[in-house]
Amino acid sequence: MAAALPECYHGAMTKRECEEILGRKNKDGAYLIRESETIQGALCLCVYKQKVIYTYRILQAHNGNYTLLTAGGLQETYFKTLGDLIRNYKRKNQGLAVHLRHAVKKKTPMLIQPPRRPETQPEAPAAASARGSARGSGGGLGGASGGASGGASGGASAGHSLHRGAAPLAEEENDYENDPISDYVEVIPD
Repeated sequence: MAAALPECYHGAMTKRECEEILGRKNKDGAYLIRESETIQGALCLCVYKQKVIYTYRILQAHNGNYTLLTAGGLQETYFKTLGDLIRNYKRKNQGLAVHLRHAVKKKTPMLIQPPRRPETQPEAPAAASARGSARGSGGGLGGASGGASGGASGGASAGHSLHRGAAPLAEEENDYENDPISDYVEVIPD
């Protein structure tokens, strides 16, 4: 089953989970494909019709083709891909309780990437830059923000961008005075 899987493939799930998902859809012809709980390597095509879930076993032959397990005496039809099998059973009168009409796509969780620390450019010593910015001079840190801060303005954003929703660091890691890319500027009296 190394071929591309269709959008309606949900992977390993229980029969009960499948029934809940299709029941929430509540549309005749809603369908999904899941892994079989009883036969390793087999898949199940589950179809909703009038509050009943019909389950059809999908088997893969040694040559890689797919077929629905049929009742004794019926001719098996083979398909090169699961997509071909689905397209066939979207047509009416193909032997299913109801033809496939509404693919139930698997919801994928959003991937939340941890904030990345921007690469810092070598510049003048931090104390000299901080003093220049604290006194309000035109030079200093304001021009060093570059692309890393996304066009943020102000003297305190020197090459460091803030990420909304970023997880706070552990308490012992919050040493702002000694962090060269911190947004906190040390003010040294004259």
